[in-house]
Amino acid sequence: MNDKTRNVAIIAHVDHGKTTLVDRLLQESGLVQGAGDRVMDSGDIERERGITILAKNTALRYKGYNINIIDTPGHADFGGEVERVLNMADGVVLVVDAFEGVMPQTKVVLRRALAMGLPLLVCVNKMDRKDARPEEVTDEMVDLFIALEADASYADAPFLFASAKENRSGENPDDMQPGMQPLLDAIIENIPPPVEKEGPLQLLISTIDYNDYVGRIGIGKVERGQISVNDPVLIVNYNEPDKKKRVKITHIYEFEGLDRKEIQKASAGSIVAVSGVEGITIGDTLADPNQPEAVPFVKISEPTLSMVFSVNDSPFAGKEGKYVTGQRLRARLTKELETDVSLRIEDTASTDSVKVYGRGELHFSVLIETMRREGYEFMVSKPQVLFREDETGRRTEPMEHVVLDTEEGYAGALIEKLSNRRAQMQSMQPYGTGFVRMEFLIPARGLIGYRQELMTDTKGTGVLHSEFNGYELFKGPIPGRQAGSLIATEAGEASAYGLSAAESRGELFIGPGQPVYEGMVVGESPKGLDIEVNVCRKKQQTNIRAAGSDDALRLSPPKAMRLEDYMEFIESDERIEITPKSLRVRKAILSTVQRHKARKYAN
Repeated sequence: MNDKTRNVAIIAHVDHGKTTLVDRLLQESGLVQGAGDRVMDSGDIERERGITILAKNTALRYKGYNINIIDTPGHADFGGEVERVLNMADGVVLVVDAFEGVMPQTKVVLRRALAMGLPLLVCVNKMDRKDARPEEVTDEMVDLFIALEADASYADAPFLFASAKENRSGENPDDMQPGMQPLLDAIIENIPPPVEKEGPLQLLISTIDYNDYVGRIGIGKVERGQISVNDPVLIVNYNEPDKKKRVKITHIYEFEGLDRKEIQKASAGSIVAVSGVEGITIGDTLADPNQPEAVPFVKISEPTLSMVFSVNDSPFAGKEGKYVTGQRLRARLTKELETDVSLRIEDTASTDSVKVYGRGELHFSVLIETMRREGYEFMVSKPQVLFREDETGRRTEPMEHVVLDTEEGYAGALIEKLSNRRAQMQSMQPYGTGFVRMEFLIPARGLIGYRQELMTDTKGTGVLHSEFNGYELFKGPIPGRQAGSLIATEAGEASAYGLSAAESRGELFIGPGQPVYEGMVVGESPKGLDIEVNVCRKKQQTNIRAAGSDDALRLSPPKAMRLEDYMEFIESDERIEITPKSLRVRKAILSTVQRHKARKYAN
């Protein structure tokens, strides 16, 4: 059976078309009717943002072969998902955009595949783009193999060309045929079947799912032996030698398209889902009770940012959320650890706060958005970079490798701004028509708050991608936020008259009729100083009328701010108030008098 099985992971940089490509492969096998629309992105946030957040399994039948496919995230913040699911694969399809070419995450995922010695197939996707440059992208990939010191065998890795959008593929960019048969044929030919190891059972759990009817479901690859329904097994963990729990397998499933089909047993090389195993977590091994041997689990990259999640104590606390207590907040974050191997949590001095460690701002924003949709209400602090000390006691900080694409006319200003943030330019070269691609090494703290500035400086045309590039010696101070905050001094309802006066001091985040409280941030000031404004003030009513005094007030539309925008905007003395219905920014100390006293004593 294993000779007719292929286990393959689809890996790529974000937005290079992996999930759409999987749609077409499923369509080719007849398991998905019609064109499909990112059917693997099942989560609401995934579909809204157009990115894959969680790795997912599927399988298809083609020419008598069973091809297990793992669709992986492309964003660096979810690299932990890629690291662990590659354990299930016997080979990878590396997808590269026909125009963008090699990007930061392309290097990251390729480096991991090379470290594991996985056979490789390169698919140059998005050939339908008018600016596609397949020959240059192919050369970039070969250069990348050399730069990463790949084994000589990777120089012969097959290249295929595809347009997942138009459902075409082929071995030659100028001669692509309808459908994905060339790509499927290449997978069968170049990805080896799994090795069937005999001996006591070993099944490494790489992903956890949940079902209301059967509870926790562990997904992984049978590394050795066989597993059958009703088999007694022992849960062991390579990194936790004392962990031993005896359980019984009640259900085994194999993947078929978007569904799971129940089976009675599975042998080495099979990717399966098992249920009825209480207490199972990612990294556990289901082993033979008589000869329990744990499978080593890949070391997940450490977090680089932290945020404090705390109970909401604003005047609006409890009005919009369902779960508002510190106990509920801690329990929810603890539950998240079971499925997110890149996340860490730590208790603080206060029972109402939890310190959370993650891989990046997007990693945090997806967690926060998920929790608010579940009914949680809480506050979060400004993201903070995690510093370390090297063996000599010197302070080090995380560095990011940044790739920035922009129009040529903006390059000079961007270089100057990034230099002020301690960035070091690595390269600069033409990119398409009228664009340049610049690469920098920059401290991770230099990127916090920069993406908003980039959009302003390039009129929305700049594109920035980054990847973690290790720790280096502390680079020195970096200028803080240039804008200040407009802070409400009274509680009430914002009036057009009050907002009109505040608008002359800066740009507003709120409109008329919106409730506010003392200490709430209602806008930003370009002067770089915090300014207190009374947005609830109403116009005095008198019997005296002057020409033009009753003209209607005309306010500019409030600035639309997403969660990520607020995370980049706030300073260390501010918090984001998260509720299922609202996002607000506020000062940590709400009282105007108390803030002034705290500032006085701090000085």
